[in-house]
Amino acid sequence: MSALWNERADGAAGAQPEGRLWPMTVGDLDAVMAIEVDVYPFPWTRGNFIDSLAAGYEAWLLRADDDRRVIGYFVAMAGADEMHLLNITIATAVQRRGHARRMLAHLLERCRELGGERLWLEVRESNATARGAYERLGFAAQGVRPGYYPAPHGRRESAVVMSLEIGAATGDGDALD
Repeated sequence: MSALWNERADGAAGAQPEGRLWPMTVGDLDAVMAIEVDVYPFPWTRGNFIDSLAAGYEAWLLRADDDRRVIGYFVAMAGADEMHLLNITIATAVQRRGHARRMLAHLLERCRELGGERLWLEVRESNATARGAYERLGFAAQGVRPGYYPAPHGRRESAVVMSLEIGAATGDGDALD
C-alpha cells in the first residue's frame, strides 16, 4: 500500500484510524439505516441493502474500537473482472478521519482476491470534495451519467463515472503499490 492509502485526513502518514471491518448482515441494518438517513438527502432504502446482501454483494461495516458501534459501511458489486462501488458512507460525527480511505483499501484487497482489474464508482457532479478525494487516490473520470441521482424539487443530477485500475502502481504517490 502506498502512503496515500495509509494517510489520515490530518496528514499523519502511517497512522491507522480506529475501527475494525466486519461483514454486514441484515441484523446490522438498523445501525446502517440510522447513518444512511442522517448523511444523505436521498438515502438508500432498507430494501436496497437487503437486496444487496441477498445478492451476495461485498457489504462491509466499520465498527468503532471502543464500543463496536457502526461508524461506516460500503456495498460493492463484483463483475467479471471488475468491482462497482455502490455506496460508501461514514457517520457524520467521524468523517474526515481516514475511515473511507481505509474502507476503500479493504475493498481493493477484496478486488484483488476476486481477480478484479478495475474499480468503478459514480459520484455526484456537484460533490467536488468527494471527486477530489477520489482523484487523489488515483481514480480518473471516465464520463458522465446524465440525470443519475435524484435532486431537490423533483430534479435529477448527473454523476461523474470514475474508475481505478487495480494493481497498476506507478510508485509516484498513486493509490496502489
